[in-house]
Amino acid sequence: MRRPVLPLCLLITLGCNSAQPLPDQPTGAASDAIAFVNVNVITMAQPGVTAGQTVIVQGDRIVSIGPAATVSVPSGARVIEGAGKYLLPGLAEMHGHIPPPQAPAQFTEDVLFLYVAAGTTTVRGMLGHEGQLELKERAKSGEIVSPNLYLAGPSFNGNTINSPEEAVAKVRQQKREGWDLLKVHPGLTRAEYDAMARTAREEGIRFGGHVPAEVGLAHAIEMGQETMDHVDGYVEHLEAEEKPVDEQRLAEIVRISREAGVWIVPTMALWETLYGTADLATLESYSELKYMPRSQVSQWIEAHKARLAHPQFNAAISRNVIDNRMKILQALNQGGVRILMGTDAPQQFSVPGFALHRELERMSAAGMTPWDILRSGTVNVGEYFREHDTFGMVAKGHRADLLLVDANPLDDIANVAGLSGVMTRGRWLSRGDIDTRLAQIAARNAE
Repeated sequence: MRRPVLPLCLLITLGCNSAQPLPDQPTGAASDAIAFVNVNVITMAQPGVTAGQTVIVQGDRIVSIGPAATVSVPSGARVIEGAGKYLLPGLAEMHGHIPPPQAPAQFTEDVLFLYVAAGTTTVRGMLGHEGQLELKERAKSGEIVSPNLYLAGPSFNGNTINSPEEAVAKVRQQKREGWDLLKVHPGLTRAEYDAMARTAREEGIRFGGHVPAEVGLAHAIEMGQETMDHVDGYVEHLEAEEKPVDEQRLAEIVRISREAGVWIVPTMALWETLYGTADLATLESYSELKYMPRSQVSQWIEAHKARLAHPQFNAAISRNVIDNRMKILQALNQGGVRILMGTDAPQQFSVPGFALHRELERMSAAGMTPWDILRSGTVNVGEYFREHDTFGMVAKGHRADLLLVDANPLDDIANVAGLSGVMTRGRWLSRGDIDTRLAQIAARNAE
């Protein structure tokens, strides 16, 4: 598969420019009860809407849910009227990025807020930097407005790992430091990758990301890589860079993926940008670009122009790869392989949080139903992180990560964007709260 002209490892971050026991309530969590009353609830326990419900949140947990006529609202609770609206679990960015420590503190806090402002209440950060574990604790304590963070450590790639022994040592170091998973980038040799994978199993730490060329998809699955981010490795495995997908071979790799318990993080919208099939004028028209620094947006524009002008750029091959990716995602979803919502933001024209709504449209175009898409950002994410916490549904005992939207997203997935408010770990942000801070971010970036 022909990679984007600009090295993907440089594009990936802004730095290069079954219930479980409930955890202790974090310091700084909301202490007063909040009641959503008369609301339509999409619990995600099963398809459909349950009308006329009251949902009570105390601290960072959902403590009660039931018909409005039978659930009592605690005295002194903050009441949020939900008549005509829909309450559902918050969504997840399962391949996101947090700015590195050298980024200005204000910018980092803005990025975290942008995720939440667009309905993203959980982020799996996929490129660790020094200082991010401390940032994770600040987010958990409620010191800053942030999604719930689960973080991969610094990258395993051809520049950071030079031998199997280094791979072993790096796995053990990241386990000691407390990272949630290992991030795989291109460039690892098969021997280095295998040393990483074996040690990860021994240490009890998961790994995911890219599929290095020397490793290949089939071997990565065999070695226990959990997430294949960007649908990485599938076009190459099927030898479909310049020709249609072979349906029989596709069905076989779907079967292997399902039986191995692989998770797929598609990032379809971004790949259309990186392969040059997205129209630049359309990309430049995205209203959410005002929430990013002007210099960053200018770099994105110039990178896109350079990609299209590069002598190796072939529009026909790029179009074939993108079309085949859509067919592969459709087959994976229909074949029972678990999908996890993700966009790879912040990234070229992918603004944190807001990029998710661009991604939902591409998932829909690949044949995923609104229910499939919602599962990929809620129940599936809760299942993936089941050893960390209980969340992903509107249910008693689940972490209070919630979206209140104006119209039913099961009718049209685009309705997720019509937010009346967002709750993360029991902290409620109304539409007015969100708009006020978004205006401040836009004003800073316009200066």
